[in-house]
Amino acid sequence: MKALKYIFFLLLIAIIGLAIYIAVQPNSFEVTRSKTLNAPAPVVYNNVIDYKNWESWSSWADEDPDMKITLPEQTDGVGGSYQWEDEDGVGTMKTTAAVPNTSITQEMQFADFPKSDVSWNFKPNEDGTTDATWTISGKDLPFRFKAFATLMGGMEKQIGPHYERSLEKLDSVLVESMKKYSITINGITEHSGGFYIYNTVSCKIPDMPKHIQQMMPKLGEYAMKNNIKMAGAPFNYYHKWDEANNTVMFSCCVPTTDKVISTDPDILTGQLKSFKALKTTLKGNYSNLKEAWETAMKHIEKNGLVTDENGPMLEAYTNDPMENPNPADWVTEIYIALK
Repeated sequence: MKALKYIFFLLLIAIIGLAIYIAVQPNSFEVTRSKTLNAPAPVVYNNVIDYKNWESWSSWADEDPDMKITLPEQTDGVGGSYQWEDEDGVGTMKTTAAVPNTSITQEMQFADFPKSDVSWNFKPNEDGTTDATWTISGKDLPFRFKAFATLMGGMEKQIGPHYERSLEKLDSVLVESMKKYSITINGITEHSGGFYIYNTVSCKIPDMPKHIQQMMPKLGEYAMKNNIKMAGAPFNYYHKWDEANNTVMFSCCVPTTDKVISTDPDILTGQLKSFKALKTTLKGNYSNLKEAWETAMKHIEKNGLVTDENGPMLEAYTNDPMENPNPADWVTEIYIALK
């Protein structure tokens, strides 16, 4: 009997000691993790701001396949939310504020515990990557919450590894999303032609991108400075393509509504007559253009079509990468003149 009283007394002391230990724990917490993601800040932001994307990179969802995720009508932007349910209870997350491509502020509620503040910050780097910082914090924590956190090893132990794994998965998801592309043979069409301003260069094939990055802006600046109305998407006009010698001669062009009399010796005026062409569309990164051209040429050969060697071979960029940061959304139209 004395032994039982002694054991009971020890348990009572342990319980009181634990209660005191829990009571003196901090009334707030903060857990934060950062990672450099291999995607531009707008691509990262557009993924994170929409909760319908979260399941694909959430460490919690990956760890618990039985987790039930409920998506409301609005998942995107300020006011967007989602709900999850697992063996520990029901949680909700809601976006309360956002600065496009820069930051996101959210509010998390789990079971009947106090609400927690969640924030994302995105810092773009010159190499096209983004430093993403993900933080969760809480304050004025009641005894019950502190008891739960203490018994589970602390919020840092509970949340930190999940944040790290989720950021790793997010990076993989973003990289894969930017690789997506499709090539479509649209068929034979009649290109309407028209006037255009252009500049021309001959160079090694691998040097094309750097020349385009210099030539296209000059055309755009000239058009804006001289109030020239653009009549469509800018395009490249390929005059010669010599794989054997690894050289190319091409022009960067901007279509215009009227014939332009240029006052700049480096910017010339041309006119395309309407011509019959095979149209092929690439949706995706420009790095897939070689495959798109090869696909178009194979289609021509397979279907008994004949290219017009003296006719235009064009590559039109129908949307602006500055407004469409994800390369998977870039659209390029290829026109190969046919006899």
